[in-house]
Amino acid sequence: MSDPDLQIRAYFDAVEEYECQDILAAVHRFRLGEVKEVNKAFCPSTAQLCDEVRYRKQMRDIMARAGVKPGSLLVQ
Repeated sequence: MSDPDLQIRAYFDAVEEYECQDILAAVHRFRLGEVKEVNKAFCPSTAQLCDEVRYRKQMRDIMARAGVKPGSLLVQ
């Protein structure tokens, strides 16, 4: 989109059903260039953002079932 305000609104609309911590984790990974399936020269689409948010939620759920607390190191 050429209008940044519309793009931001589209992002907010796309992720409104997800938890904030998963959204923030996804956005952080995009900012660091850690999401491999996207072209780093362009902003992600709303679908790509939602895919990453869902993936972050899955990872958080898996870690919770394994008893790993948020922010703790997996390897020491």
